[in-house]
Amino acid sequence: MTRRYGIVGLGHRAQLYVDALAGDWSDTGTIVALCDTNRTRMAYYNTGLRLYDPAEFPDMLSTIDALIVTTVDATHAGYVCAALEAGVDVIVEKPLTTDEEGCARIAAAAARSSARLIVTFNYRYSPRNSAVREVLASGRIGQVTAVHFEWLLDTIHGADYFRRWHRERENSGGLLVHKSTHHFDLVNWWLGSSPAMVFAQAGLRFYGPDGAGVGGGPFGLDLNVDPRLKALYLDAQHEDGYIRNQDVFGDGINIDDTMSVLVRYANQAVLTYSLTAYAPREGYRVAFTGTRGRLELEVSERAWCSTEAAIDPTAGKSEEETYERLTVQEHWKPVEEIVIKQGSGGHGGGDALLLDDVFRGPGDDPLVRQAGWRDGIRSVLTGVAADRSARSGQPVQFLADGLALKPAP
Repeated sequence: MTRRYGIVGLGHRAQLYVDALAGDWSDTGTIVALCDTNRTRMAYYNTGLRLYDPAEFPDMLSTIDALIVTTVDATHAGYVCAALEAGVDVIVEKPLTTDEEGCARIAAAAARSSARLIVTFNYRYSPRNSAVREVLASGRIGQVTAVHFEWLLDTIHGADYFRRWHRERENSGGLLVHKSTHHFDLVNWWLGSSPAMVFAQAGLRFYGPDGAGVGGGPFGLDLNVDPRLKALYLDAQHEDGYIRNQDVFGDGINIDDTMSVLVRYANQAVLTYSLTAYAPREGYRVAFTGTRGRLELEVSERAWCSTEAAIDPTAGKSEEETYERLTVQEHWKPVEEIVIKQGSGGHGGGDALLLDDVFRGPGDDPLVRQAGWRDGIRSVLTGVAADRSARSGQPVQFLADGLALKPAP
């Protein structure tokens, strides 16, 4: 029997689920209802469906079997909890929520509810990240003692967070929550452990009115050249005043663009992590040192950003070289390169695997890639703890199982 789905939040990210249920996953369910604060955005996706305002959301829940949440991050907890209380399954985009209070609310609602909650951590499904999990699980490098993880966002991707609602901490929790939740979840999943203590430093160094990047390049995105972005945001702006293309060097930015984090895990492994949102290229490096050797993954997703691509979202990628390289070196042995099995589609085939898990069920997955509310909370609270530490200058400790933070002294 096919399921009835509703979507709340009809911005850019909703497209993944709309396309899935209209395409390869149409046999699993049908979208029957949409909810958003903006009627113009809902009309972009609408094909005769019932449209709901947020005030009518409880009525919408009575018409669906499962809810897909793709709203502004800070609103996730309210929609997730309401659906769980109504016995409606939930599929929610990362981050699960943005603060401790939201985590506590969701944990309580999930404990009371018989409904299922899935957090869509698509990076788990990327073939290269799955390959890391497989090698670590094989025991080839022994017990992991240290992880070094560097993530670079370039001046296309990174800058975009400072144009949109993400630029305000009260909406996104900052990049240590909104973006890094992906990365912290990967480490939690790779290690099979939970965070125990966090110390961090962070700052706004490049963007904003006093940033080092002021006047340094083409940072004005033209929404008119992309029909989809124009329809979703520029044409919808008259309803709620939301400006999708704000000045990355303007006032009102209160999130960080330069972040360094230390995490100690329950299994005593330590993580050294950094996120930079204004690099000239896009990609990441992660290295695991273990008692029997070392595993390294290096990824180049975009080697450089042209000025045309920076201002025109339809210009596509302008890279000279993209690559991914996974190597393992056991003690007293030469370096060995691990072949990464490629998939097709978004995120190296990871999106298709994720959508299978979401709409058909995970089946017998030895990598246990489907993420639930506990995974979502642990990744969010790592970012929340890092943000608190960066503001206070003090380390932040977790309570048992990484599902709550120790109160500040």
